[in-house]
Amino acid sequence: MNKFKFLWNIAIRDSRKNRSKLLLFMSSIILGVAALVAINSFNYNLRKEINKEAATLLGADLSATSNRPMDSTMMNILDSLPGEKAKEMEMMSMSYIPKTDETQFVRLKALEGDFPFYGKIKTISSEAAQTYKTGRSALVDESLMLQHGLQKGDSIKVGKTTFEIKGKLSGAIGSVGAMSSVAPVIYINMTDIDSTGLIQPGSLINYAYYFKVPANLNIDEWKAKRKNQFRSENVRLETIEDRKENLNRAFSFLNYFLNLVAIVALLLGCLGVASSVLIYVKSKTNSIALLRCLGMKPWDAFLVYFIQITFLGTIGVWIGIGFGVIIQSALPLLMVDFLPVSIQMAVSPRAILEGLIVGISVTTLFSLIPLISIRNISPLRTLRVATDETSDQRDWLKIGLYVAIILVLTIYLWVLTSSILAALGFVVGIVVSYLLLSGFAFLVIKILKNSISSSAGFVVKQGLSNLFRPDNQTQTIMVTLGMGTAVLTTLLILQSILLNNVSLMDSGKQPNMILYGIETNQMSELKSLTESYKLPILQQVPVVTMKIDGWKGKTKAQWLADSTMTAERWAVNREARVTYRDTISEDETLVEGSVKPYRNPSDSIFVSLGTTFAEALDVELGDEIVFNVQGTRMVTYVGSLREIEFRNLSTRFFIVFPNGILEQAPQFQVLVTKTPDNATMANYRGAVVKVFPNVSVIDLTTILQSVNDILKKVSFIIQFMAIFSLLTGLIVLISSLTLSKYQRLKESILLRTIGASRAQIIKINATEYTFLGVLSALTGVGIALIASFILTKVQLKLDFDISWWILLSIGFGLVLITVIIGMFNSRDVVSNPPLEVLRKENG
Repeated sequence: MNKFKFLWNIAIRDSRKNRSKLLLFMSSIILGVAALVAINSFNYNLRKEINKEAATLLGADLSATSNRPMDSTMMNILDSLPGEKAKEMEMMSMSYIPKTDETQFVRLKALEGDFPFYGKIKTISSEAAQTYKTGRSALVDESLMLQHGLQKGDSIKVGKTTFEIKGKLSGAIGSVGAMSSVAPVIYINMTDIDSTGLIQPGSLINYAYYFKVPANLNIDEWKAKRKNQFRSENVRLETIEDRKENLNRAFSFLNYFLNLVAIVALLLGCLGVASSVLIYVKSKTNSIALLRCLGMKPWDAFLVYFIQITFLGTIGVWIGIGFGVIIQSALPLLMVDFLPVSIQMAVSPRAILEGLIVGISVTTLFSLIPLISIRNISPLRTLRVATDETSDQRDWLKIGLYVAIILVLTIYLWVLTSSILAALGFVVGIVVSYLLLSGFAFLVIKILKNSISSSAGFVVKQGLSNLFRPDNQTQTIMVTLGMGTAVLTTLLILQSILLNNVSLMDSGKQPNMILYGIETNQMSELKSLTESYKLPILQQVPVVTMKIDGWKGKTKAQWLADSTMTAERWAVNREARVTYRDTISEDETLVEGSVKPYRNPSDSIFVSLGTTFAEALDVELGDEIVFNVQGTRMVTYVGSLREIEFRNLSTRFFIVFPNGILEQAPQFQVLVTKTPDNATMANYRGAVVKVFPNVSVIDLTTILQSVNDILKKVSFIIQFMAIFSLLTGLIVLISSLTLSKYQRLKESILLRTIGASRAQIIKINATEYTFLGVLSALTGVGIALIASFILTKVQLKLDFDISWWILLSIGFGLVLITVIIGMFNSRDVVSNPPLEVLRKENG
């Protein structure tokens, strides 16, 4: 105990002249710990609210959903459940607002029964949740009412029926705020749905059946026994536990990514700590050698500086935790449009404990890497300017520290992701990224060292030489700034690509309005109305709904019972919406086979499939597919395969029949057009809704704008966290330059002594920092280009068309910041007279 007290006192006394420097380089870890604590605290609070509100979010013990009415067999199984029942029908439709003579694309929900069984429909006023069930009444989304200036008692027309507004809907069951910008919700009573005239053959309707069962019935066990049977009929069963898991899983992906960004920021800070500690130890070499001369053992000398670094590192971690607790309160505000529940933010002890353990662990381990060199400092350093302290033997202790760092990160990520493979993948990615950055930095320094031309001017030669002189921080700064820049630039590039693709969907000759649910006998009049507004008929497409009964010689039931089936269930179970024509559209490319027309009843029927659907169903040219066309079985063969361009906004079909077969089948029509401006679009849409209330008009421009806004919000959230990495790199830059300032001071004094002017010293420093900024920018932007190209081509499958001004802006900004910080830190170097510095050094 006395020995520790002795070492503690020496550590405190020795640090008096260097505390500001020590605090500065320990500040490198603050942002990383803050990001880690903020993200995990937000995640744990969100999970707690989801688990608490899961029953309210689902509204029932069990839901069964499908895109077609439940058949009698499935319905009988569901009806055997004891307890309360309810039903919901949901569809997209147009609405007409008499008060303002405007139209609005909406999500119509028709309810039957006392749903929700848990929680309640959030309305203003509260009694509206019950009064809308009487008469032809409706609850209307609050955003829609605000947009059109509607009040309780006003009316809204959906289809052929006008409903009185009983109240504002402030929260639809299972919806999040972002959906309201695309299609606000309207609730009506199920008894009124037929009067709207919206239910037609082929209408796009989602059916949901809700059940509240007695407490003694284990609904999860009941569902597990029947899940496959319902899945084969394309019916999705969901319980409260499923809703918890699904929501937690959905937000876990974002949480994992943000945590990875936070860990990158923390590791960059730790790299800065390691580099700064290395410089600090070098500056303390004479002091350590003097302690050794006075009889202090090597490990005792090590402990003196280990106490300093660990103590201040712990302070840095706690400051980071404090910032993290503050930042966590901002995250729900940033993500409010994407959260299914409102979060009551509270301090998360688990997040704080994790931040403390991980922060102190990695900070200490990174600090130990340069600190352990203290044990090799000889007392002879007090007598000699330099001695060779190095050894040809491997330092197994240092290797052990590297292993410990990887082990700590792997364990933490394993706890975070619950997957050892994901944890190892993250760690390998981080290590590979560091090795690439570090290797590139080493290569650049090597090239500079050997390629500075003798004909280069004095200023340029001196500035570039500073990049590889003793105690330089070129490699550390390039790694930290490069990594931070790479993370942020990659996200900006991906955001730009996604937004550009969204905007391209509404450019040129691309259609911006789709009308569907058109009855065949309405098409002639609707075309005349369209032409009266001088709008082009870009597409007029018939649509027939059908199911797959079998393929390749087996029925669907036989395939589903076959464990060797390779077809994907989404292709097997989907209710297909197909069209018929004998041509390939402009948005398609014929890959295999040929379009074979149907001329007489003795001909075989050859259909054309999209390549994605054919791969999912595992069929090839010539394979048999049996369709059930609303009760009529139809044997067909694959005649051709098409590559479909999904980025265009025209109608696209996985399955295309030839002409002459489906003309008499129950069907609806789709019309596609393009309006030149918003005013024409609004007038035309209003005219369509008034004359054809059953027709839904999709305003693609408004929807794309909503998607654009959502993407911007998501991008902002991610960039908000990613900027921690760049800020950490800048702090490392400040701390590294501050700690190496004394070495630069001596070099500048030497130059001043031999005749260099103050202006030359300024130019030398400016040259060094400019090249340092350029190299860091090239490193980060280069990695971002490679990463974003791979993600765009492999994951997003989009064209790599980027805005180069983003890269130029980031590169120029980084160079400018580096020069400003560097020159600010060097102001003492260029302003102090040589004699004054010599006096300070000798004094």
